[in-house]
Amino acid sequence: MTKLSHTVQENQAGLRIDKLLTDVNEEASRSQVQGWIKDGHVYVNDNPVKSNHKCQAGERISWEVPELEELDIKPENIPLEIVYEDSSLLVVNKPKGMVVHPSAGHYNGTMVNALLYHCDDLSGINGVIRPGIVHRIDKDTSGLLVVAKNDQAHLSLAEQLKDKTMSRKYEAIVHGDIQHEYGTIDAPLGRDPKDRQKQAVVRDGRPAVTHFQVIDRFGSFTHVECVLETGRTHQIRVHMKYIGHPLAGDPKYGPRKTMDIEGQALHAGLLGFNHPQTGEWMEFEAPLPDELKRILAKMKK
Repeated sequence: MTKLSHTVQENQAGLRIDKLLTDVNEEASRSQVQGWIKDGHVYVNDNPVKSNHKCQAGERISWEVPELEELDIKPENIPLEIVYEDSSLLVVNKPKGMVVHPSAGHYNGTMVNALLYHCDDLSGINGVIRPGIVHRIDKDTSGLLVVAKNDQAHLSLAEQLKDKTMSRKYEAIVHGDIQHEYGTIDAPLGRDPKDRQKQAVVRDGRPAVTHFQVIDRFGSFTHVECVLETGRTHQIRVHMKYIGHPLAGDPKYGPRKTMDIEGQALHAGLLGFNHPQTGEWMEFEAPLPDELKRILAKMKK
């Protein structure tokens, strides 16, 4: 069992415990969290609770997550939007709500389960839990990912990530009116010392650089493009919060629900890299999902 804990913050007060834990455990579904609660693995101030418990600020939630059995990762016939495929790699447009790879507490329904059904050949560098996975995006972030079919392709793509030659552009809706047209956030990231489930800007963190540019302004919200120079966990989400403009809908780093959206308004819309075999520059784009299109159209009115 993996044991975890979380102290309820002021902006989380009033949330049902199953909703809060789904937000905190980004790679777990709400039904899985409800299963943990039903099986007696979730406690509030050391007392077992039910799924409908309304959290109060300052409460200490602790829970146990069964360890993942690596050999149980099974192919699943889950539809994938494959933007490009050849003998070396695939480019997938991941939908919002899909976890990239299995982890403790989330055994199935992931992109890896779908890839194993679709492909017989995936690189083995990251083991059986993350075959072919070169980089990942959060469960509630939609957009483009490249997947390696063999170890040579994987090493080449990973090297491009390391050398910052892979191009990755995101679109986001953030809180507030960003006054300047563009900017660069250069602030190191690491675990939040006050909440181990979060990332934060910390003095001894790993280098992290995000470039952003304003696309449109809507008074209390701004539509921005973000370009990653590095790829740290939750980088865009933490960096935008750091400059006072957290992502709309972000349950972990933003204010309480201010927009009709589940999870952060973030989409990985552009991905570019040199093909591992031919060296040819390849660039792919995925349009904004309908949910974000609807929100932007409503704000423009």
